[in-house]
Amino acid sequence: MHTKGKKSIVAVLAFVLLLPTMALAKTIKVGAAINMTGPASTWGQFHAKGQQDYFRYVNEVKGGVAGSKVEMILVDTAYKVPEAVAAVRKFAVQDNVDMIATWGAGEGLAAKPIIQKYQIPTINYSTSWEILEPPIAYMYLPFGSYRMDCEAVLDYIRAIHKGKEAPKVGLLTYNNAYGLSIHKPSREYAAKQNINIVAIEEFPPKTVDLTTELLRLQKAGAEYVFMQMLPAAIITAFRSADRIGYDPPFFGTWTSTDPDFIKMGQGLIRDRLRMQFPGGLPSDNTPGMKLLQDLWKRYKTVEKFDASYWEGVAVGMIMERAMIRAAEQSKVINRETINRAMESFRQEDFGGLIPPVTYTATDHGASFQARIVQVKEDGSYKPLTNFYTPGKAKIQLIK
Repeated sequence: MHTKGKKSIVAVLAFVLLLPTMALAKTIKVGAAINMTGPASTWGQFHAKGQQDYFRYVNEVKGGVAGSKVEMILVDTAYKVPEAVAAVRKFAVQDNVDMIATWGAGEGLAAKPIIQKYQIPTINYSTSWEILEPPIAYMYLPFGSYRMDCEAVLDYIRAIHKGKEAPKVGLLTYNNAYGLSIHKPSREYAAKQNINIVAIEEFPPKTVDLTTELLRLQKAGAEYVFMQMLPAAIITAFRSADRIGYDPPFFGTWTSTDPDFIKMGQGLIRDRLRMQFPGGLPSDNTPGMKLLQDLWKRYKTVEKFDASYWEGVAVGMIMERAMIRAAEQSKVINRETINRAMESFRQEDFGGLIPPVTYTATDHGASFQARIVQVKEDGSYKPLTNFYTPGKAKIQLIK
């Protein structure tokens, strides 16, 4: 055989052998429809920064995923449902992304039909349980839903309550999808656990004074106030409570703080805010927290622990793990293989940054592990309990 012919055969064989690698060597695209300029945009901005920093770390330090770089396409939704829907449609049709991150409860619910039409695995930053109402296909949460928050907070209230009478709890929430998401689960769980929901006060997000709502809760005899609203509104609630001399313990879900909250809350937070927080803290000294600290030292996006930055990193980590599993299982990374890989997650370990994640074909809820922390005025979080499964495991109070 001629030398030229041998070279041709060798070249063809080399090309064939490279095909599996070439299949993976495309850019993996992730669309992120996040509130960057609307209400509570501090949350959205640090979500985006955390996710961007983690993908930058994957590309620069880890060499990408199976040789492929990850590209994050960020669109500002301004906390508006139409903007989020338009962004998701663009991701699906024009950008041809492999995964999507959606942000608010209402935005995720509105975008869900488009996501399911184009079959793109999507993680929603808001953990509204309604996101996973059937059909659940392609919609995922990064950790336990607000249903878990409701049960965890009410379990804790029952554990610390003194006296023989049922604890009296008032709900104070926005009147949008995010705020309303704690109403039904709280009422249902309270009825089972001998907890008395004495009043529910809801208000528009742009409300600047909550004196009337807090007066109603006070008059109803609420000994504990459970809130579902963003950080600026919690500051408003504290100011209004001080105005009328009402000082119950306040409880929130994990979305209760952001960097602006700590700045605005000096002298107002005191020791009265506790919240369910389903993640790692610096005091845990876990591998996941060490990675988070490495990221903020490396990229200098934040100077210390921040819950919004934490979630951005967590979402990025779950996405990367799904890409890795897709490459391992299918030798190709695309919408279909990523989704299949996610539904194969069984107690995926993220080093304590978040609880171990399990997804199945019928359950995209990630985890159901909660703990209660106290928010301090210096921006730190003090664990008040162990991690526990609401309704099942006994709470261990940490003094």
